[in-house]
Amino acid sequence: MTGQETNRAAGTQVPLLSLGGIVKQFPGCLANDRVDLTVLPGEIHALLGENGAGKSTLVKIIYGVLKPDAGEIRWQGQPIVVQNPNHARRLGIGMVFQHFSLFEALTVSENIALGLTDAADRKGLRTRIAEIAKAYGLHLDPDKAVHDLSVGERQRIEIVRCLLQKPKLLIMDEPTSVLTPQEVERLFETLRRLAKEGCAILYISHKLEEIRALCERATIMRLGKVVAHCDPRQETAKHLAELMIGTELKAASHHARSETHGGPRLEVKNLNLKSEQQFGTDLKDVSFAVKGGEILGIGGIAGNGQAELMSALSGEMLAGSTDAISIDGVAAGRLGPRERRALGSCFVPEERNGHGAVRDMSLSENAFLSGNVRQALSRNGLINSGKTSGFAGDVIKSFDVRTTGPAAEARSLSGGNLQKFIVGREVRQSPKVLVVSQPTWGVDAGAATAIHQALIDLADNGAAVIVISQDLDEIFSLADRIAVIAEGRLSQAIPIAQASVEQIGLLMGGTHSAKAAGKFEGAGHASA
Repeated sequence: MTGQETNRAAGTQVPLLSLGGIVKQFPGCLANDRVDLTVLPGEIHALLGENGAGKSTLVKIIYGVLKPDAGEIRWQGQPIVVQNPNHARRLGIGMVFQHFSLFEALTVSENIALGLTDAADRKGLRTRIAEIAKAYGLHLDPDKAVHDLSVGERQRIEIVRCLLQKPKLLIMDEPTSVLTPQEVERLFETLRRLAKEGCAILYISHKLEEIRALCERATIMRLGKVVAHCDPRQETAKHLAELMIGTELKAASHHARSETHGGPRLEVKNLNLKSEQQFGTDLKDVSFAVKGGEILGIGGIAGNGQAELMSALSGEMLAGSTDAISIDGVAAGRLGPRERRALGSCFVPEERNGHGAVRDMSLSENAFLSGNVRQALSRNGLINSGKTSGFAGDVIKSFDVRTTGPAAEARSLSGGNLQKFIVGREVRQSPKVLVVSQPTWGVDAGAATAIHQALIDLADNGAAVIVISQDLDEIFSLADRIAVIAEGRLSQAIPIAQASVEQIGLLMGGTHSAKAAGKFEGAGHASA
């Protein structure tokens, strides 16, 4: 035990941050219910909980985005009121959000400069960026444009921006959701070094094995309250999840599947597609096939063509030729989403707000948007309200969506519950082909297990399921085969049993060398 750990164990350290009885209420929702939290200098402290548990509200209060309705915040032993994020940064509180706020057309140094409110902080900025990046092993070129950077490099910009302000507390929200395994390990090295130098880390993540590997204390929230404290290094991931959800967690499981699946239900042949986005990624000669009863996982770092592939498969972007995409043997490359749904396909896009669901519409209305074709929810141009409401109610009941009912607006649901509704809406249409992108991004363990089981059950019933995900743990737990998309090209697909996380991580990072490819010899091809 180090001297610092001895002091903590003896309770002699003055807390860096102490929250007492924090209350925050929104209309119809008590987000934080008398929350207590203590963070010590130099510790890596996990904040855990289901979607809707109150974690995001709490850290927004710490960072000055929200004001508490009641309770006290103490900073280095002194009571304070955090006025706004600028005040928080002056105190020494930095935050790296899950979704980066960067301008792709600007350089690294220009993006960092935009986040500095004091003109004096911009003097010699390029040199200081290079010095901090080198000192912490973050490897950034200050003059490089953001659109040329990987997602891991973009995250480094946000971290360096915080480090320039010499934080005493660094809050990280789902920091590894877009990183390769190799980038995750480099990030952990940086965080451990910061902690040794006295900077506290408040770490939010649904990846419980990462919590166990990195964090030394955990505060667990449920329904707005703190329900437990523990040392995550002494707990199993399963027990941590059960503390979060308040009940026993049952892992998703495959049923016995038939050895023969017949011909491909979805087949893609030599698909080339130019991205419609200014800094998007063109698809280059993409080919794969998926049979009924099979789950194909497609891994990759964000921004390598996943959005374009999803748009091509759903019909939002049309292929150059009609036979580039086939659904149950029918050429569909030039068909739109409605026609592809009529052929038996359903789709879950990555972005749930605005793409998967319309926030201001009710759940019934959102159910109609994608369920109309396969569920026959209208006739002669008129919506069958009763049937539509019944379909939405069936999704809510089948997927345990926590809401007041079909009339509730999508915006009223937590992220995890909205994701369960969107996935359930597609699954309950009994598709022959389901394409789902980032099915459990930012979703808690309980909701993730429910979604995984639904995808497995769908495949077990004969559907072809394609899961596009940046979470390798998710792919390895779900898929029968895995392929990797990098720079718009798709690798050959191989059986999960023949793949390792390290090998897939190399391909995710764009390593297409003969050495990396050689690790997969004899593994077969995507159309096998």
